[in-house]
Amino acid sequence: MSYFFSSESVSEGHPDKVSDAISDGILDAIFKTDPNARVACETFVTTGLVLVGGEITTKAYIDVQDVVRSTVKNIGYTKAEYKFDAESCSVINAIHSQSPDIALGVDTGGAGDQGIMFGYACDQTPELMPMPIMYAHKLVKKLADIRKRNNGLMPYLRPDGKSQVTIEYDENNNPLRVDTVVVSTQHDADAKQSVIKEDVIENVVKSVIPEKYIDKKTKYYVNPTGRFEIGGPHGDSGLTGRKIIVDTYGGWAPHGGGAFSGKDPSKVDRSATYAARHIAKNVVGAKLAKECLVQLAYAIGVAEPVSVFVNTKGTGVIPDEEISKMIRNEVDLTPKGIIKRLKLRRPIYQMTSAYGHFGRNEKEFTWEHLDLVPAFKKYA
Repeated sequence: MSYFFSSESVSEGHPDKVSDAISDGILDAIFKTDPNARVACETFVTTGLVLVGGEITTKAYIDVQDVVRSTVKNIGYTKAEYKFDAESCSVINAIHSQSPDIALGVDTGGAGDQGIMFGYACDQTPELMPMPIMYAHKLVKKLADIRKRNNGLMPYLRPDGKSQVTIEYDENNNPLRVDTVVVSTQHDADAKQSVIKEDVIENVVKSVIPEKYIDKKTKYYVNPTGRFEIGGPHGDSGLTGRKIIVDTYGGWAPHGGGAFSGKDPSKVDRSATYAARHIAKNVVGAKLAKECLVQLAYAIGVAEPVSVFVNTKGTGVIPDEEISKMIRNEVDLTPKGIIKRLKLRRPIYQMTSAYGHFGRNEKEFTWEHLDLVPAFKKYA
């Protein structure tokens, strides 16, 4: 029996992603001069307002106003008619220092908090990611690329947007076809919906999704409400960390609950989740399994994980418990070990704030590298 699975993504102009980009932009600005800073930055956006808060301990000075306005400008909110733009929005800074109680455990090399973190990989796509979330990301990324090129193609596009892709699978979890594509894109007032739909299908969908997965039964819903002029922080408030399923695997694999953006890598919510993805991807890359789920769990102030769980869903060439032992033997899973191996104390985080933290090929995404494959292959 076949089945259907859907995942969604949102563009960098979505209000939650605006918040993520600002929080990660502040982290990057601090890391440029103080890579050992402790940062937990949250952002709230709404009509004409950006509120930045959280706990930061650093020797660096940053201009929060400048980071906020340059981030909003780069996303594309540059016109007063959007009711939220880089020049006129109000910026409120409510940042304070981190609790010294947390520092007691982190300074000695322990985890910055308790928690569970998941990493996943599978062979559905070249990126070793589930297919629905990869195509969903690529659709909204393509919309942004067209908008920012400003070459006359789809000139009515505005920054906000969402996508959703439904894939039909066979009983062995092999993707068969794309069943449904949903794209909602913010647009200028004078844009015609019939033109938007035709443009999205021709210039976006067909350039992203391979023809072999499209058939006569594939359904397209483009701006299904009939209008999407009001959007961004004026259309809906935004908050850092509210798109954690978009950030990871689109619901195909579990998420531990902790958000990523605005957090320095001493927070295992971020660093250990990156490490779990790195491990899972290398397990699949080493052909030890067709898919792999890794769970890591930490206690605050304790360096080593309290548990390492592996589930290959019956696709492993060696038992899951042997893969778990292999991971402990081959990989340093302490926060310091993860940070050093993945080179996480660098200003690389704003680029992670939209279009997913995983399945990316930029060189800065060290957790996507297949550098553990030679060591893992020895266990096959």
